[in-house]
Amino acid sequence: MVAFSLALTAQPGYQPSPENLKSREWFEQARFGMFIHWGIYSELADGEWVMQHHGLTGPQYEQLAAQFYPTKFDAAEWVALAKQAGMRYIVVTSRHHDGFSMFATRRNKYNIVDGTPYGKDVIRQLADECHRQGIKLFVYCSQLDWHHPDYYPLGGTGHWEGRPANGQWSRYIDFMNAQLTELLSNYGEIGGVWFDGMWDKPDADWQLDRTYATIHQLQPGALIVSNHHKLPFPGEDYQTFEKDLPGDNTTGWGGAPISQLPLETNDTMYRSGSWGFDLRELEPKSLHDLIRYMVRAAGNNANFLLNVGPQPNGEIQTAFADRLREMGAWLKTYGESIYGTHGGPVKPGGWGVTTQRGNIIYVHVLDPTLSVLALPGITKPMRDAHLLNGGAKVSYGLSEANVVLQLPKRTAREIDQVIVLELGS
Repeated sequence: MVAFSLALTAQPGYQPSPENLKSREWFEQARFGMFIHWGIYSELADGEWVMQHHGLTGPQYEQLAAQFYPTKFDAAEWVALAKQAGMRYIVVTSRHHDGFSMFATRRNKYNIVDGTPYGKDVIRQLADECHRQGIKLFVYCSQLDWHHPDYYPLGGTGHWEGRPANGQWSRYIDFMNAQLTELLSNYGEIGGVWFDGMWDKPDADWQLDRTYATIHQLQPGALIVSNHHKLPFPGEDYQTFEKDLPGDNTTGWGGAPISQLPLETNDTMYRSGSWGFDLRELEPKSLHDLIRYMVRAAGNNANFLLNVGPQPNGEIQTAFADRLREMGAWLKTYGESIYGTHGGPVKPGGWGVTTQRGNIIYVHVLDPTLSVLALPGITKPMRDAHLLNGGAKVSYGLSEANVVLQLPKRTAREIDQVIVLELGS
């Protein structure tokens, strides 16, 4: 785990505004979002860390900008695809670790409008289309920067040959805050800001109090989250877990305590774990695996932010788009057991999870080998049990304070058998 400086206090005494609390409530009900990693790194088709992994210098990497012309980018298609998948919000990279901005910033010329032959603001196009189609747009902002001269002293990454060994850290913070001001002032309502990269310099003075106060002042309803793999700091509005369910640590950098804030888990469709476009990845993760992860996220009281890495021409690979539509089709049948629910009363396990809304508990049976399931912790009297898909009655009884379900035979293709339990008052 990365140990951050004790001087890092973020926004002490922060009290969320009524608009912010309303946004948190909406966020907890959304349950499914689209993560988009897209930038000039997509041209090399080897993920978003290609500059670091291949030891490219700043001048070498800058050549990509001069070639970036995504002729098939269509913001309306991206947003429509997110909606077809059943996603309720989009998080898009406005500036990744490579330091290249995908929007019209006045802070430098290293951006998609001034630095590429394409010359158009993709964040503007996405923001306009999200507002038109009724989906919330969040912006990903990297605090780490492998290109900016004032990102100095350097952290654990970005040590390319010939990089200037000087710079003013306070000036970099000013630059970052100025870009955030642009994003929160010029693109209409923004759902929130998704930070990443602070782990590169855990002992630095990130001046989060200034940054977070700026965001909350410009758009009180905007939510702040940081992918720092720690318990949230004051001023942050929800907690995200990278490639792990809340509390798990399969990655080695997880395991952070679970806060009382709204929760999210983020993962990618790429089997390799890449976030940006990877030419070697022809097929996404299976529908089976993605649905099960989304269900487990909901059962752990968390949203699922699922990433796609568009190609350099602006298109999302056909197989990936088809998989997202398949997820949307599943949600048309089972969505009521995901959207607007919270983690249910039964502890998640290998058998599955529960979600709940009011006096309705949704039992998600993920283990297809089970024929009987005993559920502890359900204290209210049972009124009915039936399958969500089709409504067939499910037999149940009580045994030693457990509700015991006789599970119906399931089809071989049934990913998640969802049983609806109706409770009395």
